[in-house]
Amino acid sequence: MSRGRLSQAERRQIALGLADNLPYAQIARRLERPTSTITREVMRNGGPTAYRADLAQRATERRAHQRRQAAPREQQTATQVHGRDSEAVRSYEETFTTLLIAQGMPTMMARVLTCLFTADTGSSAVSELVARLQVTPASISKAIASLEREGLVRRERDERRRERYFVDDNVWYQSTIESARGIAKVAEITRQGVDIYGRGTLVATRLENMARFSDFISESILRAAAQGREVLYTKPETSPGV
Repeated sequence: MSRGRLSQAERRQIALGLADNLPYAQIARRLERPTSTITREVMRNGGPTAYRADLAQRATERRAHQRRQAAPREQQTATQVHGRDSEAVRSYEETFTTLLIAQGMPTMMARVLTCLFTADTGSSAVSELVARLQVTPASISKAIASLEREGLVRRERDERRRERYFVDDNVWYQSTIESARGIAKVAEITRQGVDIYGRGTLVATRLENMARFSDFISESILRAAAQGREVLYTKPETSPGV
C-alpha cells in the first residue's frame, strides 16, 4: 500500500541523516521508503548540502497548491487523450529531472530540459514552459540560453513566427562524445606525470595505469557511439492499421 507523500517528520529525519553524512539508501531504510524517493526529495530541495526540512515542506505544499489551482489545461487534455496516469507522469518527470540534477545540471535547466524531452509536440514555446513549470518567463529564458550554449537545445520559428525550442537530435551523441574527450584528457594529463615523477616509481606507475585505463575507456566509448549512433534516429514501429 502506498504511504503517500513524505511527512514533515520524515523530512526532519532526512535532514538529520544528511547532517550525519548517511547515504540515501540508509536514510530510506530508516523511513521504510524507496531510495529513489529520498534521492528525489533531496535533489529537488537544494541538494545534500542545502536541504532544510522546513523549506522542503513549504516548497512541497506550494507546488501542490500550484498544481491544483493552475494546472495547464492543454496538459490535462493530452493526458486524457493518451490514457496516461497523470500522477505517474508527474513522478517520472521528477525522477528524470532529479537524474539531470544529480549529473551536475542546474535545477531550472534540468526542469526545462525534461519538459522538452517529454513534450508530445516535440517542442515548446516559452509561454508553454512558463505554464507547465509555473515560473517566470525570465527564469525560462535564462535556462534556455544556458541549454543553447551547451548545444542541448535549438530554436526555430513556427508558422506564427513564434520561437519554439527543441531538444537537439544529437544531444546524447554529442554529450557522449564530450564525455569520451574528457576521459581522453585525463589520460593525456596523467601520462604527462610519468616522466616528471620518474618511470618505475610508485607514483609514475599509478599515473601510467590511470592513463592506459582512461585511453581504453575513451576509445571504447567513441567506438560504441559511432556504431550506435543510428539508434538515435530509429523511428517507432507502427502497428498495422494505425
